[in-house]
Amino acid sequence: MQNLSKKIILITGGSSGIGKATGKYLTQKGYVVYGTTRDTSKYPDFSEFQLINLDVTKPDTVKKAIDTIISKEGQIDILINNAGVGITGAVEEIPDTEIINHFETNYFGAIRTIKAVLPFMRKQRSGLIINITSIAAYMGLPYRGIYSASKAALEITTEAIRMEVKDFGIKLTNLAPGDFDTNIASGRYHAPIQKGSAYEIPYKKTLALMDGHVNDGSNPLDVGIAIEKIINTKKPKIHYKVGAFMQKISIFLKQILPDKLYEKLLLNHYKL
Repeated sequence: MQNLSKKIILITGGSSGIGKATGKYLTQKGYVVYGTTRDTSKYPDFSEFQLINLDVTKPDTVKKAIDTIISKEGQIDILINNAGVGITGAVEEIPDTEIINHFETNYFGAIRTIKAVLPFMRKQRSGLIINITSIAAYMGLPYRGIYSASKAALEITTEAIRMEVKDFGIKLTNLAPGDFDTNIASGRYHAPIQKGSAYEIPYKKTLALMDGHVNDGSNPLDVGIAIEKIINTKKPKIHYKVGAFMQKISIFLKQILPDKLYEKLLLNHYKL
């Protein structure tokens, strides 16, 4: 039976960082929130909202988690595709297996979860899917090329699905955060800095700069606030950005500047 009084929200990757901050904020606002993690046994004292097992790289766990929510609540109103991992390194030096694993989480995992909720949302004739991408999706960043590519792929696919499901009362949008103070830097795959590599010095320098950006990042609560605004928007836009002014303006600059000039700005920024 559908619960008409409260919206039911599923947040993938809800045990830490942006997902946890968003889930806590939305719970305080009166939403029923289910967050996911690959292993709930690692969080025995988690109490901010309901945490369930889901690994976006394993289809059976995706189905089981969504079936559990439908069984308990009778509906699923909002999916926030937040589960994601970082990856750094020169593209030449990142092992193929790590590139594939990265896309399994950041891209295929999100698509897998979208496909799993769509039948229920279509039956309800309503639903909202918010894909958490990245400002990095709008530009190829040195030593973050694979990460930028996975998030850009999700941005573009969202545009397509949005048009495919518009007649079913389902809305899709992207929310691209900039750098936020989370544990993504410690959890991402870093291609090792190889002594004597052609990329050793510039990669080491850029890696330190990137980690500094995350450590000095904004409060992840800002993402939760932005998400609630989207939830309460009757006709969400296709793309949203949240983060520091300079990060958001960088997207605008890419749109108006000649390619080589924009590239030069990035090279200067990364001191390359």
